[in-house]
Amino acid sequence: MHYREPRRVAIIGGTRIPFCRSYTAYAEQSNQDMMTAALNGLVSKYNLKGEKLGDVSLGAVIKHSRDWNLARECVLGTELAPETPAFDLTRACGTSLEAAILIGNKIALGQIDAGIAAGTDTVSDTPIVYPDEYQRLLIKSATGRSMGAKLKPWLGLRPRFFKPVLPAVIEPRTGLSMGQSMEITAKEWSVTREAQDELAYQSHMKAAAAWQDGFYKDLVVPFSGAEVDNNVRPDSTPESLAKLRPAFDRSPAGTMTAGNSTPLTDGAASVLLASEEWAAERGLPVLAYLRYGKVAAVDFVGGEGLLMAPAYAVSEMLRDANLGFSDFDFFEIHEAFAAQVLSTLKAWEDPTFCRERLGRDAPLGAIDRSKLNIKGGSVAVGHPFAATGARILASLAKILDGNGGGRGLISVCTAGGMGVTAILER
Repeated sequence: MHYREPRRVAIIGGTRIPFCRSYTAYAEQSNQDMMTAALNGLVSKYNLKGEKLGDVSLGAVIKHSRDWNLARECVLGTELAPETPAFDLTRACGTSLEAAILIGNKIALGQIDAGIAAGTDTVSDTPIVYPDEYQRLLIKSATGRSMGAKLKPWLGLRPRFFKPVLPAVIEPRTGLSMGQSMEITAKEWSVTREAQDELAYQSHMKAAAAWQDGFYKDLVVPFSGAEVDNNVRPDSTPESLAKLRPAFDRSPAGTMTAGNSTPLTDGAASVLLASEEWAAERGLPVLAYLRYGKVAAVDFVGGEGLLMAPAYAVSEMLRDANLGFSDFDFFEIHEAFAAQVLSTLKAWEDPTFCRERLGRDAPLGAIDRSKLNIKGGSVAVGHPFAATGARILASLAKILDGNGGGRGLISVCTAGGMGVTAILER
């Protein structure tokens, strides 16, 4: 076997469908419908009709049992060659960024020349299940060997069996929702309501300006009557945000509202990654390169904040790359909640946290806010769980290309106390 130097992983670009608040434009669309539309947008944009790619990785956090092979079914619904393989992946809100890291690794190692990383999620098409007792009754009836054996289980039928069990973003280990968990962290880091509302306001203003300026025009393909992200509020003001009631801690101490948190969102996003040679052969542009990726997890049951893992992952990734914040031109920090972003920024500036938790002699330091989420973040754009990483990856690659170079950092927090991070370079 001949040793091969790792190849650079080129980001060709991405497409997504508009991100829409749940129960609106995509109320009757499935994950497969949305994901296939986003992928077909990529196929059309980069003339991939009939192309056999090395691999496709995508996933959804909330999915039906019918979607056991979602990635492959979505690919078969596109104009890619049917010989293009695909596999499902889930790492909560970091799903599509993790998919990009895995596809990137395959390209770097020479296993494949090109692939797609993607993600989709819908709350509108929520899979509804019924209590386990009802499930067991149905199975006993279905497997009965005589008519009597099939009918007997139905004698145990109770009205409570028909009360549906809806999925919820609740951590099984703590019984707390993500918002409730983050409210605890916000108090620990003394993140004020005013600071959260200001970040949310800026998110909407930046996203509205990006749409107005045409930044998203070649990144978003219309779908199901939607042409733009329908959660962006150009008319948002600090005053209107200040009027909203706390959503997770309803006492006077609560600071997190529907306005400074991401809304329930439906959508799908995809990114094309390749070797430089593959791109050159097809005359395709290289917007940026995926250079580093890192994941981390925290003991949120034992006391660390549920969504603080990116603080650790970024620190370790910067060690790998021998870089500091001053080496970056742009930062994309997923706004699961404004409080999450602000808590993470405070942690990186805190000498005690950086010394005791990150093992650093000095704080990582402050981030120039003018470089943060410059085209709007998840609070404004929306957050279809598994799609957000691909949305950020494609946008940041375009930003770096338009900037004529530079370096960008991506940080995504996830359920289960994990974080997925990456570095892009031009």
